[in-house]
Amino acid sequence: MLFYFVSAPEHKWDRQPDAVLGIAASILLGCMMLLTFADVVARYLLNWPIRGGFEITELLLLVLIFAGLPLVSHADEHVTMDFIDRLLPARLVIPWMRVMHAICAAIMFFLAWQVWIKAGRVYGDTTQVLEIIAGPFVYFMSVMLAVTALVHSFKVFAPVAPRGPIGTT
Repeated sequence: MLFYFVSAPEHKWDRQPDAVLGIAASILLGCMMLLTFADVVARYLLNWPIRGGFEITELLLLVLIFAGLPLVSHADEHVTMDFIDRLLPARLVIPWMRVMHAICAAIMFFLAWQVWIKAGRVYGDTTQVLEIIAGPFVYFMSVMLAVTALVHSFKVFAPVAPRGPIGTT
């Protein structure tokens, strides 16, 4: 039995955003590691924790996760369960995948809309220690959810290429 997956085009314009966003994600992750290391050293050796270190780590993690969401969806690297795919005849696998992408797109558009509404409500709210305004981060979440929805919308109509069998992830 063959499984069909949306294949990512091998164009230069397609690889550049992945590289740029991959580097940005690496920088964010590196900053989180350095901040955590410095906070632990300062807290336990100097008895002087970094003020707001936990808040900064939380916000960096938020940006890292939501910035990576469209990339993961574009590369089809998200967790999937293919037990239904195994039961379908080969001719129905591609339509099934298109339907699943359409459902994912609809869910992501709905979430983007709801998070956008929430961002308007919490715009003036701040973090407790550093008083960083939360609104821009919530708007960022909404935009990244919308971009992810667009990725799944594109995959509804994108050409698919057969690949070999894979294990359940």
